[in-house]
Amino acid sequence: MKFDFKGITGEEISFKLNRVKLNPEDKLDIKPQFSRQVRKVNANEKLNFVALSVKIESTEKEPKPFDINVTLVGVFEVSDVRNENEERKFVIEATKLLYPYLRACVTNLTASAYIAPLNLPVISGPIFPEDKDTFAFAVNSNDTLN
Repeated sequence: MKFDFKGITGEEISFKLNRVKLNPEDKLDIKPQFSRQVRKVNANEKLNFVALSVKIESTEKEPKPFDINVTLVGVFEVSDVRNENEERKFVIEATKLLYPYLRACVTNLTASAYIAPLNLPVISGPIFPEDKDTFAFAVNSNDTLN
C-alpha cells in the first residue's frame, strides 16, 4: 500500500466566546472531543478524504470560556491496498499526518481571538482507541462520495 498526500482544507473553523465566569482557583478542564470520517470517491477508487475534527463545547455541567469546532479534510491518493488491514494502516497514518495541522489550527484560532492560545497535546501514538494494536476498524460502505 502506498499513499500520496494531495492537500488539506478547512471544512469548518469556528470559535465562540462564552461569557462564563470562572473562579481563579478552579481548574479548567477543556476535554477536547476528537472524531474522524473516511470517505472514498465513487468515480475514483484511489481518491480518499480523511476528515479530522476537534470539538470543545461548554455545557451547564462543565462550563468552558469558549466553544471551538475545527474540521480539517486531507485529500489522499491511495493505491495498492490489498486488504482491510492495509486500509486501516492508511487511515492511522493519514490521521497522524493531519493531527499536527489540527493542533496548529486550534492554537492559531485561539490566538487570533486574543485569548491565551490553546495548545492541544502532542500525541506520538494513535489518537483514537480503535487505532491501537487490536483490530477494531471498518470503513462503512455507505460513506462514499459521488
